[in-house]
Amino acid sequence: MSPPRRITLKDLARELGVSTATVSNAFNRPDQLSPALRERILGEAKRLGYRGPDAKARSLRTGRSRIIAVMLAESLTYSLNDPVASEFLSGVAEVLDARGHTLLLLSSRQSPAQMPGSASMADGFIVYGLMPSLAALESLPPQAPLVTVDFDIEGRPSVHVADESASYAIARHALQARPQRPAIITLRLTAEPCNGRVTESHTLLPVEHTISRARLAGFHRALDEWGFTPGDVPVWNIEENTHEVCMPVLEAILDLPDDERPDLLLCAADRIALTAVTLAEQRGLRVPEDLRLTGFDGIAEGQYRSPRLTTVRQDSVEKGRLAARMILGLTPAADSRLATELIIGESCP
Repeated sequence: MSPPRRITLKDLARELGVSTATVSNAFNRPDQLSPALRERILGEAKRLGYRGPDAKARSLRTGRSRIIAVMLAESLTYSLNDPVASEFLSGVAEVLDARGHTLLLLSSRQSPAQMPGSASMADGFIVYGLMPSLAALESLPPQAPLVTVDFDIEGRPSVHVADESASYAIARHALQARPQRPAIITLRLTAEPCNGRVTESHTLLPVEHTISRARLAGFHRALDEWGFTPGDVPVWNIEENTHEVCMPVLEAILDLPDDERPDLLLCAADRIALTAVTLAEQRGLRVPEDLRLTGFDGIAEGQYRSPRLTTVRQDSVEKGRLAARMILGLTPAADSRLATELIIGESCP
């Protein structure tokens, strides 16, 4: 006995009395249909056992897979747990969902051999984060559309927030309290691994490879205006924005003698600042009386705990939406800078 014939898109369209294009839109472009019509089509498809257009056949026919890959600087586990990265991915997914595209997540920490085969089929790539190395990008199809986020590749459109001006604004606010010993804590600033004090022996990454250079430039501009020699203000670098990696660097700073310990920490990320607050409180240091701190990102945790963090809020969801709209051709693919918001909290009033 021969197996039952698989129902096709044409069969379903005939059964519903609609065009094949309408059925296709229900699966691939839901924004083109009313919710009621799409639910009717999907319900009948389920009843008849139709699972949707064959992605492989469609890819061969149209030359498009409707897959958009996002390559992340960090591991997938870290990125999904990190509030900034997860908000960015939410923005990307929102646009892709509305246009019937599939999101494929990749990590630059994977070797080319570990990349899923579907990555080669992707219609475009969004590359996000502070890349530890650009080597992973060599595995991507060179002809594929590509948008970078938080770093730059010559000839490719990029999405950033106004990092330098935002850092300048928050440092300028913090310096109004006239600290005696300001210090800066950055994230992935140096070409060599450095989880500690940055010295003259270290090589700073190029401006186009890390937003930390732009944030450092903003801090330095404000320090210079307030009479500090930027080169005399100590800079510590953190290799990974996690509590475990931040903690030893911050402990070394906070355990300095009273006359050497900074009384203002300009932090390049909220997670760094929040770790510093926790460790300061464990040592009996009062925030902001003994130590003022600022962050960058505007994550929810920094605004819910006490003392509430003084920070810069960036709209990571909109950053994801914009990158997705660019890669789909819904927005011109051009370098973009999103505005930020200065939030004055209790950690540096």
